Amino acid sequence: METSAIDQVRATEFASGTTYLNTSTCGLLPRRAVEAVKALADDGGAGVRGGAGSFESVDSARAGFAGLAGVAPARVAVGGSVAAHVGLVAASLPAGAEVLAPTGEFSSVVSPFAVRGDLRMRYVPLTGLAEAVRPGTALVAFSAVQSADGRVADLVAVREAAAAHGARTMLDASQSAGWLPLDAGAWDYTVTGGYKFLMCPRGSSFLTVTEAAQETLPTLYAGWVAAEDRWNSTYGPVEKLAVDARRFDEPVAFLAYHGAEQSLSLLAEVGVDSVYAHATGLAARFRKGLASIGHEAVPGTSAIVAVPGLGGREPGLAAAGVMVSARAGNLRAAFHLYNTEADVDRALDVLAG
Repeated sequence: METSAIDQVRATEFASGTTYLNTSTCGLLPRRAVEAVKALADDGGAGVRGGAGSFESVDSARAGFAGLAGVAPARVAVGGSVAAHVGLVAASLPAGAEVLAPTGEFSSVVSPFAVRGDLRMRYVPLTGLAEAVRPGTALVAFSAVQSADGRVADLVAVREAAAAHGARTMLDASQSAGWLPLDAGAWDYTVTGGYKFLMCPRGSSFLTVTEAAQETLPTLYAGWVAAEDRWNSTYGPVEKLAVDARRFDEPVAFLAYHGAEQSLSLLAEVGVDSVYAHATGLAARFRKGLASIGHEAVPGTSAIVAVPGLGGREPGLAAAGVMVSARAGNLRAAFHLYNTEADVDRALDVLAG
């Protein structure tokens, strides 16, 4: 049974013209986020004072993400992409350090480490990730939910294995934050692109860092926006960087963060637990329906459903107004708070021909 909060949000904030099951690629923007972006763009076009954007909105988005992630805002840095956040973590490792990651992990999670050329990369199947952690492992880098097929990692097992061997952890929550509850405090680093299940405009991304990890992370983006006193640090070298994770901030795209502030407030109103129950329920209905028409999905309870070998059906589904994606040969459908049972049934009808 859908919650009244989800019903209300769907009715007031979303008006998709398609059967949109492609949140794993890009989430729909709520009306309130669209309006915030338009208002800032209008101010910029009119030369209104402050039309460039507001740091208050940036910090409000920071606080909104912190609330969803279960950490204090002081633990959150903002930026424009997961790859840039991962680059900071990669820069913190000494030459020769071992980075352990799942085979087939999303490129942005592993490439910043791999391109250094002086780190030891080791890849293992996702199901054996916890068992593969060893005393020489410096960092375990992986996604909570795999982009290619929606599989959910054994978060508890990986965290316990890393702790047992003294390895740090970096969790990518880009395919999970917004539908799967996130405890960012359990990880040394988390990185999250905002434009998927968080429903933020593209160009918003969040990094969480434990207090201990903050001591070793380099301040590569040490511009005035990362200063303790922003507006009195605009000329000459910054004299004092922010004392918390804000010192790792990148200069942000204000349009994206004015929208992100609104999207994150919407998620807080609905509650991730409610979204989890709703989205995984729809995914289970889709898996059952797929089996009834002869298609076997990747098993699990994820809100993301992948069907191996069926990626070639994506263009036909799009032509019929059903938006999904093709990844690694899989047909991938993702369910979120704005989806309904009717969306599930429509996708199944098209697949059944």
